[in-house]
Amino acid sequence: MTTRRSILAGGIAFCGCGLLHGRGAEAQVQRRQAVSVGGRRVKVIDVHAHCVFREVVPLLGDQANVLTPPVRGAEEGFIELDKRLAAMDAQRVDMEVLSVNPFWYGRNRDQAAQIVKINNEKMAEFCAAHKDRFAGFASLTLQDPQLAVQELETAMRRQGLKGAAIGGSVGGREFSDPAFHPVWAKAEELGAVLFIHPQGVPELNRRLSGNGWLGNAIGNPLDTTIALSHLIFEGTLDRFPGLKIIAAHGGGYLASYADRSDHACLVGPAGCDANIRLKKKPTEYLKQIFFDSLVFTPEAIRHLQAQVGASQIVLGSDYPYPWALKPVDHVMACGSLNDRQKAGVLGETAARLLKIEA
Repeated sequence: MTTRRSILAGGIAFCGCGLLHGRGAEAQVQRRQAVSVGGRRVKVIDVHAHCVFREVVPLLGDQANVLTPPVRGAEEGFIELDKRLAAMDAQRVDMEVLSVNPFWYGRNRDQAAQIVKINNEKMAEFCAAHKDRFAGFASLTLQDPQLAVQELETAMRRQGLKGAAIGGSVGGREFSDPAFHPVWAKAEELGAVLFIHPQGVPELNRRLSGNGWLGNAIGNPLDTTIALSHLIFEGTLDRFPGLKIIAAHGGGYLASYADRSDHACLVGPAGCDANIRLKKKPTEYLKQIFFDSLVFTPEAIRHLQAQVGASQIVLGSDYPYPWALKPVDHVMACGSLNDRQKAGVLGETAARLLKIEA
């Protein structure tokens, strides 16, 4: 007989099969406090939630600690289903769209491909087993763009995943590099959503050392800002206008100071390539990018809304890392959003974007 003890011993229940859930989905729904806006129930979808898989540990050897960095919440990346559902219920989150932060970009192609294969198989298995509460982004071996194309096609056509989670660059190459064009072309063709989650800016580690965890507090938003800026200024978003991108952490600093981008080439033409002729102003590309709501306060949401539009904002928490343990609250408290817009941010926009039943 399969028991809870035997399941744990086999390592199955870590973002894997969810067999630990003994109370049933109905009990979870009854316990969870529904979110209503203007008297109408809203399905709350968190597009920015993480997990990791124990099955990749043997591939990592003495470097397995990359899965559990010294950060609060890291151990909960190994999902224990009852515990994760209880946390989601406390947050009033109906569904998490899970992703694995890409720790494999610095590894050789074959090892990275093995990690990605396990990630995607386990992600698909877990989400299929609990499709009322979880969806997932695929991992990609972006060191090898042609392999990444195959992985993305498999993820979308066979594994039921919603797109892919990617970093801010790979091996010093920006995503605007033509080497990545086949990946973006395939994503556009498949309607795959690309969730850009930063990995920091390691070349600035010396300046970002010291108190304040600046490598994350400053480095992560900066990484996203650089990645998006290259996609805009190198003409990548013109080449792939149907590309669906969600930028983590409110898109970094770009939306906070986007108008400077509109003036850069006018003031300093020597720093711009005259052969690249953008089809619109740099700030206008923000209207085709989606941004998560992990900016902490109603005022920050208001500012993001003013720059990109409420229709481009989706809910994000970064769970299990405790950046925003009540992600719904600062959306509900945002006076600049009307009821229709709040419903969009909380879940309706993500449902349309990711083809999730709302």
